[in-house]
Amino acid sequence: MIFSSTTFLFLFLPIVLAVYYLINTKYRNGFLALASLFFYAWGENKLVMLMIFSIALNYIGGLSIGLFLKKNQQTNSKYALWFFLLINILLLVYFKYANFFEESLKNFGILENTSLGKIILPIGISFFTFQGMSYLIDVYYEKVRPQKNLVSLGLYISMFPQLIAGPIVRYIDVEKQIRKKRKFNFEQFSEGIKRFIVGLFKKVVIANQMGFVADFVFDGTGYAGAPSYWLGIVCYAFQIYFDFSGYSDMAIGLGKMFGFDFLENFNLPYISRSIKEFWRRWHISLSSWFRDYLYIPLGGNRKGLARTYINLLIVFFITGLWHGASWSFIVWGLYHGFFLILERLGLEKLLTKTPRLFRHAYTMLVVLFGWVFFRAETLSSGLSYIGSMFSLNNNYNEVFQYMNPYFMFVLFLAILLSTNVKTYLLRKIGHEKTTTILSYIKHPFYILLFVFSLFELATNSYNPFIYFRF
Repeated sequence: MIFSSTTFLFLFLPIVLAVYYLINTKYRNGFLALASLFFYAWGENKLVMLMIFSIALNYIGGLSIGLFLKKNQQTNSKYALWFFLLINILLLVYFKYANFFEESLKNFGILENTSLGKIILPIGISFFTFQGMSYLIDVYYEKVRPQKNLVSLGLYISMFPQLIAGPIVRYIDVEKQIRKKRKFNFEQFSEGIKRFIVGLFKKVVIANQMGFVADFVFDGTGYAGAPSYWLGIVCYAFQIYFDFSGYSDMAIGLGKMFGFDFLENFNLPYISRSIKEFWRRWHISLSSWFRDYLYIPLGGNRKGLARTYINLLIVFFITGLWHGASWSFIVWGLYHGFFLILERLGLEKLLTKTPRLFRHAYTMLVVLFGWVFFRAETLSSGLSYIGSMFSLNNNYNEVFQYMNPYFMFVLFLAILLSTNVKTYLLRKIGHEKTTTILSYIKHPFYILLFVFSLFELATNSYNPFIYFRF
C-alpha cells in the first residue's frame, strides 16, 4: 500500500484517523502500532514477522544495555550493544546484500556451484534497521532511557507514516511524543493535511511525469542524440527529488495528523553551490545519521587530514551500499566522497572566488553525472550513458517528442519548486503583503492541488516509488 493510492487515501487513512481519535488516549499508541503492522503486512505479507522480530530484538537490547548501565557494568553494556547491533546488521546484510555478495564472488571466481536462491528484499528494511540501531546506541550513551513498554517501542520502529521510505526518525526526537498522551490539535492537524497534499502533488504530478520521460530514455527504447540523454538525466534528477521529498512531505504531514513532529528531510538541495552544501540539504536524516553514528565515531576530522579523507570514503562507500546492492550505487557513493575530499583539499576555497552561478553550475553537473550511476542498472550501462551524453549525434528530433505543453508546464513547476521562490517573493513583495495574499488563496490552492493529484492518479497508471527498494 502506497500513500498515493486510492486504497490508502479513501480507506485506510480515514478509518485509522477516525478510530485513533475516537478511542481513549491511553490506547492510541497500541492502536497506531497495530495499524502500522497491518499497513506493512498489506504489501509484505509474512515478512511482517521480520518487523516484529526487529521490534522484539531492539526492545530486549535496549533493556539489556540499560540494565548493565544501571549496575555500572560498562564492559557488559558495551558487549550487549555490539551484540544487538551485530544482529541488526546481519539481518540487513542477509536480506539486502547476500545475493549481491554471492554474485560478486562468483564473478571473481571465488565461489562456484553455490546458490542462496532469490532472497526477497523487505520494503524499508534499511530505514527501520537504522532506527533500531540508533535507539540502541543512544541508550548506551545514556541520551535516552530504555523504553520499557514494548508497544511504545514497537510504535517507534513500525510507525507507518515513515516506515517504508523514511525519513529516518531517531527515538530521541520522538521519545516525549510517544510517552505523552497526544491530544487533537486542529492547527497541527490542518498543517499536516496541507503538507500531505503538497507531497502528494510533488509525487504524482511532478515526479511521475519526469520519471516517465527518464525511464523512456534510460531503458533505451529511443536511441537518439546527446540532447535526449541530457534531458533524460535532468528528468531523473527531478523525479528522484520530487519522488523522495514528496514522500517525506507526506510522511511529515501524516505524522502531524497523529500528533507527531518529524524533522525535515530536504532543504532545496538543488540550490546548493558545493557538494558539501548539497549533502547538508539532501536526505538530511540519512546524512546526519552517518555523521553522528559512523563518521564521528571513526574519528571525524579530529585525527589528521589523511584519516579524515579515509573516514569520508568509508562513510560514502557505505552510503552508496545503503542505497542498493549494486556496484553502481557504490561508485555513486565514492564519487560523492571524492568530490567532498576535493573540496576539502582546496576546491571549495577556489569556488568561493568564482561567481555564484558558476558554483551552482559546478554542483549541478557533479550531481547530474552522479545520478547517472544511481539510475543505471549496471556500472557499464552508466558509463555508456555518460558517453552518449557527449556523442556527436545532436539529433533533436527525439527530444521534440517530449515537448508537449503539459510536459513543459510540469518541467517549469519542477524548476520553480526546486528553488527558494518563497523567500524571493517575501523579499521582493514584502513579508506582510505576501502573507496577506497567501492567506486569501491558500485553501482554494490546496483543494486544487489535491483534485489535480487525484485526476493524475485516475488517469495515469505510472506510479512508482523510487525509495521503496532501499
